[in-house]
Amino acid sequence: MRAGEVGATGERREGEVGAANIEVAKPQLFDGTSSRVAGSIMGCKLYIRNKLVGAIVEAQVQWVLSYVQGGSADVWKENVMEELETGEVE
Repeated sequence: MRAGEVGATGERREGEVGAANIEVAKPQLFDGTSSRVAGSIMGCKLYIRNKLVGAIVEAQVQWVLSYVQGGSADVWKENVMEELETGEVE
């Protein structure tokens, strides 16, 4: 097994680089400012792909929502949280 490869049972050798070992910046808080939408989405996607792989989608959505705070984004966040709680989200 070479560095970066995963064995048949999913194990990694000590010292190998894996997603859990890579430093990934967390996204900045998002307040609904339209000029920051693309950057916020990209930051969340990057973090999820490197740190939350394997987490259920609902947990990933809740993590993203934790970075939505203030401004006009709060209304949207409250609606999504309500939909998650009632099971209305597809």
